[in-house]
Amino acid sequence: MSDEITPVASGFVARFGERTLAAALGPDGDQVVLFSEVELDGFESTSGYWRRLVPRSQVESLVLVRTVGAFGGEPCIVLDEDEDGLHIAYTGHSGTKAEALGYWMVDHGAYEVVVPREEVSSIRVERTPVP
Repeated sequence: MSDEITPVASGFVARFGERTLAAALGPDGDQVVLFSEVELDGFESTSGYWRRLVPRSQVESLVLVRTVGAFGGEPCIVLDEDEDGLHIAYTGHSGTKAEALGYWMVDHGAYEVVVPREEVSSIRVERTPVP
């Protein structure tokens, strides 16, 4: 595993004007919610950050970013990193394999575990464009 790759939070990012901002899908399928840590024109203040709802057509690009890797030879997504290691979720298709690797079931068919960083291999950041 390369120490050069720092796990990042999963989520959407959007290119809007001259900026790349954190984003979420809006309440309607053709809307995007943009988030900023600083005040920007047209953004409203809410709970310590700024947000703006825009039509999808005003966003130049929308990308899903997530950090993925492998644990015990099985695919995973990195949810978080702290002093205990990486908090990962199983993305394979076998609950039996997940449990054998030490994952715990957090919901029906959803498994998570915290493991030392060096036990997760092939860490990479995936960027999947949203059409």
